[in-house]
Amino acid sequence: MAKKNKAVKEKAIEVTLWEAANKLRGSVEPAEYKHVVLGLIFLKFASDKFEEHRQKLIDEGKEKYIEMVDFYSMNNVFFLEEISRWDYIKKRAKQNDIALIIDTALHTIEKDNKALKGALPDNYFSRLGLDSSKLASLIDEIGNINTLKDKQQDVVGRVYEYFLSKFALAEGKGKGEFYTPKTIVQLITEMIEPYKGIIYDPACGSGGMFVQSVKFIESHHGNKMEISIYGQEYTNTTYKLAKMNLAIRGISANLGEKAANTFSDDQHKDLKADFIMANPPFNQKDWRGENELTSDPRWRGYDVPPKSNANYGWILNMVSKLSENGVAGFILANGALSGGGEEYKIRKTLIENNLVEAILVLPQDMFYTTNISVTLWILNKNKKEQTKIVGSESRQYRDRESEILFMDLRQIGEPFEKKYTQFSAQHITDITATYHAWQQHNKGYADIPEYCYSAGIGEIASKDFSLVPSKYIEFVNRDENVDFDEKMRSLQTEFTELLKAEQQSRNDLLMVFKELGYEIKL
Repeated sequence: MAKKNKAVKEKAIEVTLWEAANKLRGSVEPAEYKHVVLGLIFLKFASDKFEEHRQKLIDEGKEKYIEMVDFYSMNNVFFLEEISRWDYIKKRAKQNDIALIIDTALHTIEKDNKALKGALPDNYFSRLGLDSSKLASLIDEIGNINTLKDKQQDVVGRVYEYFLSKFALAEGKGKGEFYTPKTIVQLITEMIEPYKGIIYDPACGSGGMFVQSVKFIESHHGNKMEISIYGQEYTNTTYKLAKMNLAIRGISANLGEKAANTFSDDQHKDLKADFIMANPPFNQKDWRGENELTSDPRWRGYDVPPKSNANYGWILNMVSKLSENGVAGFILANGALSGGGEEYKIRKTLIENNLVEAILVLPQDMFYTTNISVTLWILNKNKKEQTKIVGSESRQYRDRESEILFMDLRQIGEPFEKKYTQFSAQHITDITATYHAWQQHNKGYADIPEYCYSAGIGEIASKDFSLVPSKYIEFVNRDENVDFDEKMRSLQTEFTELLKAEQQSRNDLLMVFKELGYEIKL
């Protein structure tokens, strides 16, 4: 009996393309190469959309308009001069000056389309000195993407998102700050539900929070025209990534006039947002000068955040921009949950002002830039009883003004890329269901040992306004009622002292031998 041939599982287009692109990278660092690859993907996508709309104008008998920018921009399509079109580039792919041809194409698209101002890579191809034959091969690979094949599947968006995550992994720890792992973004989105209104991210990276917000709206049959997106990003290359990432999906956003520091050059000073989503840099030191920003209106009603750590500067920036019923979901290092000084005073005031709604400790190894466990904070300007509409669903929220929900998610997650952790779709559904059940009337919320606990403000005050979940959640089978971050710091200090003591003992021993006339090296 003949053996049946096993069906060969076809690789997803983004995986195949990544493998091809990575082989062609050569000696160029991922931090630089990502702008090359993502710029080419954008170029192919923009060209395909342009050609499709151009043919539509011809079919409708509007040939006299096919070279007019407005007849493209009014339909959310970028206008491309001949030198920026994919066919023009592909025909010249094997020329020695192909890098200059691509740089010129991108520059021309940006010049002709106001929405792309400051968005596209600037002279990356010529400056990096890429091998012309490798660049030609990459153009061939990207040319195989049919960006219009299945509009429901968002092929280009998928490829772009996949490449962003792979580049973040490739850049490693201390880099890759442009990307927040997808499942964390999905969790924040599903929890705060940015369905309608103004969305803001003060440290927007490559724009992942905005992309996921639009996906949330579409999955709940909403209208993305009913949201307005505002963001800010400090690094110029990442600012360009964000603008490209949003443009490739047809998402309009105001990311400010330029890349700028959110604290010293706030691009949205008077903004009041209904939803804030953020993953700001962890534990930034010297984020302001000794006497700088001490009377900034964003801290009004609170102590001035210490210059030694920006965590509470980010928190108060977001608090200042919340609308009357605004909700914020953001990630911070666990150290912000406890500690003294100005941070203690600000945290105490936030709790007394009934702004803190939920604190969720996430598993370790979720981020590509650090392996520490971090915290998801939910702040809510209106924790009182209210009715909320999400899609076709109307929800009656109970008065939770005097309570905070604590969740410990450190034992939840699945392996990802061998050494990382991510949430599955089911994990996100379960975590979100717990949070929404706690918010609503008659949804059957109950405290669960080792998982969640609803603490009253009085109880939190009795624990000196600490927001460490393990101080409140009941642990039945494990001795977890400790602050693990504080314990780790204590162990590190103890280890350092032991090393110092050992070194001192060695030095003393060497001195003894030296006095006896021996020269010994240890």
